[in-house]
Amino acid sequence: MRVLQLGPFPPPHGGVQSNLVAIRNFLRHQGVGCAVINITRHKKKEEDEVYYPSSAAGLTKLLWELKCEVLHLHLGGMLTTRVLALGLTCTVRPGKISVLTFHSGGFPSTPQGKAIGPNSFAGIVFRRFDGLIGVNQEIMGFFERLRVPQKRTRLIAPHSFLPEEQLEGAMPAALEAFFSAHHPLLISVGLLEPEYDLRLQIDVLRSVRQKFPGTGLLLIGSGSLEPELRRKIGECSYAEDILLCGDVPHATTVQAIARADLMLRTTLYDGDSVSVREALHVGTPVIASDNGMRPAGVHLVPKENPKALLEAINAELALPVRIKRTYAVDDSNMRSVFDFYQELLGDKG
Repeated sequence: MRVLQLGPFPPPHGGVQSNLVAIRNFLRHQGVGCAVINITRHKKKEEDEVYYPSSAAGLTKLLWELKCEVLHLHLGGMLTTRVLALGLTCTVRPGKISVLTFHSGGFPSTPQGKAIGPNSFAGIVFRRFDGLIGVNQEIMGFFERLRVPQKRTRLIAPHSFLPEEQLEGAMPAALEAFFSAHHPLLISVGLLEPEYDLRLQIDVLRSVRQKFPGTGLLLIGSGSLEPELRRKIGECSYAEDILLCGDVPHATTVQAIARADLMLRTTLYDGDSVSVREALHVGTPVIASDNGMRPAGVHLVPKENPKALLEAINAELALPVRIKRTYAVDDSNMRSVFDFYQELLGDKG
C-alpha cells in the first residue's frame, strides 16, 4: 500500500495539520509509504515527500504523477466551490481509493451547512468518495443528510498524540520573559479568525486582572485578523499583558500549553479541537465554548457570553494548584484509519 495525503502540512500547526502528520507517522511506522501535497498558501522547501505546488495546475499534475493506491484528502473550514472542485478532482483518478476526512466539526450547524442538501454540488462530490471520515457525530449526521451510504463512512476522532519529548527544551526568549512576568497565565491556541472570538478574551482580561492583577494572556496563531487584533491590543491600558506571538513551532506551543495555568477556547463554531485535547493531556484546565462535542473535563461556557467566561476564569484560577500529569498514548484512531484503507482496498479489489 502507498498513500498520498492532501491537506495543510505544518507549519503552522493546527488540528487538521496534527491529524495529517499523525496519520503519516503511523503509516510509516507500519512500513507504508506516505507522501503529502500541501494545499495551503504556506510554502516550504520540498523534501521528505512533502510537495508544495504553486498553482492548481501544479497540484493536479502531482495528483496524476505521484504513485499511490489510496488518496486521502483532508478538508476543514467552509465548503467553497474551489475546495469542492479539488475534492471532485481527487475522485476521478482511475484505480485509486479516494478518502475524505471532513474536519469542520461545527460546519453542519452553520447557515451554509444547513443549506446543503443531497442534490447540491457538495452532496454529489461527497458521494463520489470511496470512503468518508467524520470527526464527530454531527458530521456523521451531515454525511447521512447528503445520502452517503453508511457503509462508506466512519466516525474517527482526530488524533491527539503528544510526544513527551515535546515538553522539553528551552523556550524562545520573548515567550520565556512573558511567562516570567505573568502569573497566572492564560493561553489561547488557534487561528486569528472571526470564528475564534479572540476579541472576547482580550476584553474579559481587563476584568480578570481586577481580581488577579498579574494575569497575562498569550495568543498563539496567525490569521486574517492579526492587524486588527494588534490595533485592539495596542489601545488597551493592559497591552503589555497580552502577547500576540503569531505561529510558533509545535513543540514550543505544547510547552506553552503545559506551563500555562488555563487554556481558553472561545469559538462561534468549532469541532473537536486538538489543542484542547493536548491541554487536557498535560493537565492544563480548559474553558471552552459549548459546541456539544467537547471532551470530558472541559469547563463549558455559552458562546459570546463575557459574563459567563469571566465567572469561569475566576472560578478556575481560584482553585488550588493542580498537579500536571500526562496520559498513556492511544493510537487506536490511527489504527482505525489504516484499517479503513485496507477495507476499502479489499472492496475495490
